[in-house]
This record gives sequence, C-alpha cells and structure tokens, in this order.
Amino acid sequence: MPDRGGGPTGPRIRVGRPSRRVRTLLMTLGVLAVLGMVFTMFAGFWTDWLWYRSVHYSSVFTTTLWTKIGLFFVFGLLMAVSVGFNIWLAHRLRPPLSAMSMEQQNLDRYRMSIAPYKKWLLLGITALVGLIAGASASSQWRTWLMWVNGVSFGEKDPQFKLDVSFYAFDLPWYRFLLGFGFAAVILSVIAAALTHYLYGGLRITSPGARATAAATGHLSVLLGIFVALKAVAYWLDRYGLAVKSSDFKATDNWTGLRYVDANAYLPAKTILFCIAVICALLFFATLWRRTWQLPVIGFGLMVLSAILIGGLYPAIVQKFQVQPNEQAKEAPYVEKNLKATREAYGIDGTQVRDYPGVSQSEDKSKLRDDVAGAASIRIMDPNIVSPTFQQLQQIRNYYAFPTNLDVDRYSKDGKDQDTVIGLRELNYNGIPKRNWINDHFRYTHGYGVVAAEGTSADAGGRPEFTESDLPSKGDLGKYEQRIYYGERTTTYSIVGGPQKEVDYSDDTGEKTYSYQADSGVNLSNPLNRAAYAVAFSEPQILYSGAIGEGSRILYNRTPKERVEAIAPWLTIDGDAYPAVVNGRIQWIVDAYTTTNGYPYSSRTTLGDTTADSLTATNDQRAVVAQQNQVNYIRNSVKATVDAYTGEVKLYQWDTKDPVLKTWMKAFPGTVEPRSEISGELMAHLRYPQDLFKVQRELLTRYHVKDATTFLSGSEVWQVPDDPTNKTGDAVPPYYLSMRMPDQKEQVFSLTTTFTPNGRDNLSAFMAVNADPGTSDYGKIRILKLPTSTTVSGPKQVQSQFNSQQDIAETIRLLRGGDSEVEYGNLLAVPLDGGLLYVEPVYVRGGGLKYPLLRKVLVTYGGQTAFEDTLDQALDKVFGGKGSPVEPPPGEDEGDGEEESTTPPPSSDNPTVREALEDAQKAFEAGQEALKKNDWEAYGRAQKDLEEALRKAEKAQSAQGGGGGSGSQSSPSPGPTASD
Repeated sequence: MPDRGGGPTGPRIRVGRPSRRVRTLLMTLGVLAVLGMVFTMFAGFWTDWLWYRSVHYSSVFTTTLWTKIGLFFVFGLLMAVSVGFNIWLAHRLRPPLSAMSMEQQNLDRYRMSIAPYKKWLLLGITALVGLIAGASASSQWRTWLMWVNGVSFGEKDPQFKLDVSFYAFDLPWYRFLLGFGFAAVILSVIAAALTHYLYGGLRITSPGARATAAATGHLSVLLGIFVALKAVAYWLDRYGLAVKSSDFKATDNWTGLRYVDANAYLPAKTILFCIAVICALLFFATLWRRTWQLPVIGFGLMVLSAILIGGLYPAIVQKFQVQPNEQAKEAPYVEKNLKATREAYGIDGTQVRDYPGVSQSEDKSKLRDDVAGAASIRIMDPNIVSPTFQQLQQIRNYYAFPTNLDVDRYSKDGKDQDTVIGLRELNYNGIPKRNWINDHFRYTHGYGVVAAEGTSADAGGRPEFTESDLPSKGDLGKYEQRIYYGERTTTYSIVGGPQKEVDYSDDTGEKTYSYQADSGVNLSNPLNRAAYAVAFSEPQILYSGAIGEGSRILYNRTPKERVEAIAPWLTIDGDAYPAVVNGRIQWIVDAYTTTNGYPYSSRTTLGDTTADSLTATNDQRAVVAQQNQVNYIRNSVKATVDAYTGEVKLYQWDTKDPVLKTWMKAFPGTVEPRSEISGELMAHLRYPQDLFKVQRELLTRYHVKDATTFLSGSEVWQVPDDPTNKTGDAVPPYYLSMRMPDQKEQVFSLTTTFTPNGRDNLSAFMAVNADPGTSDYGKIRILKLPTSTTVSGPKQVQSQFNSQQDIAETIRLLRGGDSEVEYGNLLAVPLDGGLLYVEPVYVRGGGLKYPLLRKVLVTYGGQTAFEDTLDQALDKVFGGKGSPVEPPPGEDEGDGEEESTTPPPSSDNPTVREALEDAQKAFEAGQEALKKNDWEAYGRAQKDLEEALRKAEKAQSAQGGGGGSGSQSSPSPGPTASD
C-alpha cells in the first residue's frame, strides 16, 4: 500500500525480537507471578480452614463458604444470563442495513471493528456483570440463612397481623430479591438499548421512525418488567411501614406506623400498587400495538400519582388532621410502639415503684446496723486499682493486668463475697529483649490469677489479696495457671516444638515449659508452614529451625475474636471476664442475637448506647457493634474460652429466643443446650453490662406505659455523666451485692442512676438481678423518686463532697507535693427510703506509682463524712457507736484530723501518756521520711512506732485499763519500704 504519512522516507530501522532466552525468562517470571498470586489467595483460604478445624467448628466454615459460593454462582449466573440474553436478543432483532444515514455510517466503523470479537465481547460483558452481582449476592449469606431457616416468633404485629418472623427474616430477603431484580432489569435495558442503537434499531438523528418495531417491543417488555417490580416494591412498602424509622418528637429513631402512615401512606401505597400494575400491562401491550403512547401516559400517571398521593396527600393529613390534635391522634400508635419496644428489648417486665428518696426513720442511729444488710459496699474500685495490682503483683515486667479489672463472686467460709479479679497476662512491651524468637517462641503466655476482696483494704490502703504471688496461691485452690489466650494476647505464638518457653521465674531461677495441649494448627506439614509464612508475611516460619516436630501456631487469641470467628452471627459484649471454673481459667463472654426488623420497636445504635466513661478511656474495653442499629436484642448465648487450650463453647442461654433458634438451625451442633452449663460455671455467670446499658438508655423514655405522658416528655430521664472524671461520658453501671426494698437478702446486682432530662437531681435508681442462681435473674427494678422532692444526683453529691470546707482542705493536703487524688466509683444504695452514697478516694503520690485507698466519702440524708475507713464514715453519718477512728494510712492530714492520728490517752498513767507521745513523734517522723522518699529513716521510725505502741499497751494492761490494741486504733504504718 502507498505511504500515506506524507513525511520524508528513509531507511527503516528494524527492531529485533527478544532472544529466546529472554522470552523464556519473561515467560517464567510471568508464570511464577501468577502462581504466587494464586498461592497467596490459597494461603488465606487454607489457613482459615485449618484454624476452624483446629477449634472443631469446621461446620461454621463450610456452611458459610458453601452459602457464599451458592449465592455467588446463582445470582451471578442470573445476572449474566439476563444481561447476555438481552444483548443477544437485541443483536438478533437488528434491522437490515440498506441506505445508511450519516449517523449509521459513523456507527458502521464501530460495528466493523467489533465484528470479529462479538462473541468474546459478549462473554466478557456478561462475565463482568456476573462477577459483580455474584460478589454482591454472596455478602447476603446471613439474610439467606435467616430466611431459609427462620422460625416463628409466636407474636403478630398489630397492623397487618403477620408473625414478627415475616419482618425479621422474610422481608429483608424479599427486599434483596427486589433490589437484584431492579439491578438486572436496569442493566438489561441499558445493554439492550446500546445494542439496538449500535445496530440501527434505535435512531437519534436519522430521519424516519426513531425505533424499529422489534426494538420497541423488546424495550417495552423490559420497561414493563421494571414497572411490575415497582408495583411489588409498593406492596412491600406497605409492610415496611411497620419497621420504618422516622423522626418523631416523642423519641429518636421512632419505628412503626403513626396516624399519617396508617391513614395516608398505607392507602397511598395500595393505590400506587394498582396504578403500577396497570402501567406494566400497558407496557406489555406494546408487543401488539407497537406504540409508546399508552405506556408513556400510564407511566406519567404513575409518577404524578406518586407525587400527589404518596407525597402531597400525607402532608395535608399531617398538617390539618394530626397537628391540631396530635396527642389524641397519635396515642393509639404510641401505645403500640411502647408495647413492642418494651418486649423487643426485654424491659416489659420492669418493676417501677415509687420511692420516697428520704429516710423514713427519725432516729438515724438505728440505721447503722442496717447498712451491712443493705449492701456489701465495694471500696476496691476495679477501674482504679489496676495499677496497684500491677505494682504489687506484676512480679516480672513481661506480665501486665488489664486497665479495668473485673468484679466476680467467690465463696469464702461458705459465704459469697464480691471479688476484684485480674489475670497476669503476657505484656509484650515488657519482654527483656525483643526479637522474633522471644516474641513468638519464648514468651508465649501469662501466669496466674490475682484477686482481692472488694469490700476491704489493709491498713496501708492496699487491696487485701485472696489470691496472689507467682505462682498464684490463695483461696482459689489448684488450677491450670498458664494463660495462652487472653485480652492482651494479640499476636501469634509458636509452641510445642524444640524451642522451650519461659514459664515463670522464682528464687531458684527461670522455669521453662513446653505447651501440652493440641490447640492451634500443626506446623509439621511444609504446606502449612508455607501457607502461614504467606498469610502472616513472615518468611522465617518457612525455614526457621525453631519450628519442628510438634510445633503448633496459636492465633486469634483474644476471647472476643475467637467467639466472633466461631459465631459470626452473634454480637459480642465488649467486656469478657475471667473466672476459675473446675480447675481451669475460663473467659466468660456474653453474646447477643439482634435484628432491626421487629415491628413498632424503636431502634437504637449499639455503639452509642454502650459507650460510657470506661470505654472512652480504655482501648481494651470495646463498645458493641459501633454503627449497628437494632430494635431487638437478647443475651441468648453464654460463651466460654479456656485460657490454656483456647477451647470455645457456646451455651444456649435464652431458650425462647427465635433468632437464636434460627441460627441453631442454620449451624446445627454449634450451640450446646443450657443444661450443659455446670453448677460451678453457673455461679460465675452474670447479667451483661452492654445489654444493661442498652436497656437503661431505652428506659429513660420507655419506663412509662401511658401514651399521653410519653408524648408530653415530662417523664424523660437521662443517664448522668460520670462525676468522678472529666470525660463527659455516661457513668458506667456498677456490679454490687445489694438488696432492693422488696428483696429479703442481698443479690449480686448491676446498678445505675437516672436524673431528669437537663437536670442534675436524682429521678430514679435502677438495678437488675445479675445472679443467675436466683429465681428472678434478669428482673429490672426501678425506684422512682417523687418530682416534688429534690434528692441529690451523682453530680450534685460529688459537688457537695468537693465544696465542703473541711473535706476540700483535706483533699488539698492529700494533693500536697506531687500526689494525685483519684475518685473511685460513686456507689448508690437504697436504705430506709433514702439513698446512701459511698465513694472511695485514692491517693497516688510520693514515690508510689500506684493508688492507695486513703479516705471514704459517705453521705446520707444531708449528712456527709470523709473518714479513713468505711466504718468510721458510716459511724459519723449515722451517729452510731463504732470503733474509734483509725489514723489516715501513710499521710499527715494536718489540723482537724489529729484525733485520727493518735488515740487519745484513756488513762492518767504517765507511762502510757509518755509512750503515746513517743508514738506520735515516731509517726510524724515516719511521714516526714515518706515525703522525702527516705526509706531507711522511714523504717527506723516504724520500729520506734511499734515499740512505743507495745510499751503503751503493756502499761495499760498492767494497770488493768483494758485499753490495749483491741480497743484503740494506732497510727497506720503506711506503705513499707518494699512498696
């Protein structure tokens, strides 16, 4: 062919082809790259399968996998066939090309260019849309499993009289099918229209008809299907009104029909359904009429109807019928919402009773002995004393305790007592020398439980440990102390092979250990090692000599992520807690089943309602499902994770929950019956905090049962901010063994307070029975205070504490030097019609790196005390006769506190008086030495103090005064030099 370039000609430079060796090398590299990509994808799949098999829940993996694969291929194929068939049909219906217009001549170039590749192009387009649709459908595996396995709730919605399961399980699946249908039709219309245009079936600028009869019929059918789907959408929208959220002044996230929905939107949707059906028939009729006139008119009528009937008419009803008499119009629908919301959140059995808020006894001194029966007041705050556990019981830097400890119950001398408990978990930042071997082979586990009485402290303000030291010993007896699975264990370990692990260290040196359980995945297989080397991006796993016969890799080691992986259909509570059960440390995890399809029940965002001052300051205490909106929740599963083997067990807790029954049908054999819970495990189960927080948030509005009161908003409460810190977040609920007015004895409970909306005084006190060993476990009791009586709320009580001159002066002295004052949990306890507030106060100062209990704040009936011990504070508030006040442990309180520093002489014996003066001098010398961190001088002062007190006691005994140490308090020795 002639040269059409128009440029100068010259000798052509011939570019040589790559040599065979280069081509072979490039081909080899390409094959290796493809194999690498394939193996990378395979490694993720293979390691997941190995992990699920290792925890004996392979059925969860296979059920989920096959469900995703099935949905992917079915819906991917449907989309591909739908789009591909319409492209093929549009091509087959193309008109013969005769005299071509300029438009068709321009398109002819494109037709010629794709002619050789038509089949491949068709396959490519259909494969692409099929892959996208299949991937989207596979993400709906939960919706499919709930639809195909759904069980009846046994309750019907008040509007349509359909079982709740229709809204929870069926309606979401129907909506997915509808959305898929819309997507398939829209893509088919676009693909068919482009094909018709390319091959002349549709014309834009050419003279004559704009569309051939075949193209008109084809597109009309597709548009008719679209309008028919719109008719189905209108019909489903009728039922969707029962689970529709809307703004309503009575509450946020209101769900269900209101007056305008039942009387305007509902009939409007029915009318629009009928119009859409007629419009669809008109589109189908174009197959015979070959004209767009009637379908276009029908479609325009449908759009106009949607605007007038679906939009304007409801607005008129709202404006002229509802607003002039809103309470009367909305009251029947509010009652339905109240009933459904209370049932869906499990608060329908809440007992609300009036409570005076002020003491009913004229003589408060008689109440002193009633305090012990009202509550076991916990002065060890688990959210404060973690540094104390750390300093006194860490033992080695490679151990650590969680930021927030847990509260549990353990029996001592046949009596249950509230116990603060924490595990000595592995702290990777404290490993002496960080390297791959140390991080993953030698330092692999924590060791032992540390526990302390929740209701007492020793003379120095430290916890009274009931389980301590390394290895731990105390009241818990013998148990497996090694902790391979815990909240701080966030990386993998390789155990059981030739490399020995650091077990613990004692006076005889470092002990080593080799993991004995069959947990984890065996790395003896080269394929497994290669897969994990790729999955964890750590090539040393493939060739390291530290891995050999018997080596096993442990990962997914936190209790929360193990339960989430095994039961991905559950929502996990943010706080797992440990317990010693049958000789093993078990993590107990509360899990929830949820749905957002309960008709008329208002929605709540779990991440917002479960956040409080603890989740704001502790990165290990997670909130539940940050953005999940639900309107039904049940604590349906109690799970355990063995701290040594990692074994996970799921127990059916709520035997009536239809959502759990549905998932148990979908994943048979994964959840064990409730009867399998042992008595020892049952003793440590408790009511979950996050469920309680969700319920208390709902009860700020839904404690009322009267629609008129609900609409007026006069009884709206709020959860107060935590007054003990400045985060501005809600006060957390507190576990406490206590007795409500209608209970005969103390019960382990979870408690909180409410204040009126926008005010700080107390409006109600709420407690739930958190002990599953009792008959009314889970019963919520609310003590509602009269609006005519002002009772101080938590913020006001804290303000009163801080504003009293003598207390403020003492606090100032406690903060002297570089000391810091930390306020513990402000506990509220109902007592004789009033509220007793108790707050421990800790001091972290001098050379100490951890808080010690120094004071206890108590207030009741307007009387406030700030004393060294709880008993002393109660004695002062109630005017009862108690033990003499003990000296402040380890601090000099200055003026106003001298009677608590040295006991007053109870004898005229000069020897006694002289000995007590020596004791006072020794005590003051010790405090001065403590401030200077002079531990040697402090030790001498302590010896002088003890000698002076013994001298005084001996002299009094000789005189026969009986005023020895059994009847008088002595200056506390405070922290020792070893602290």
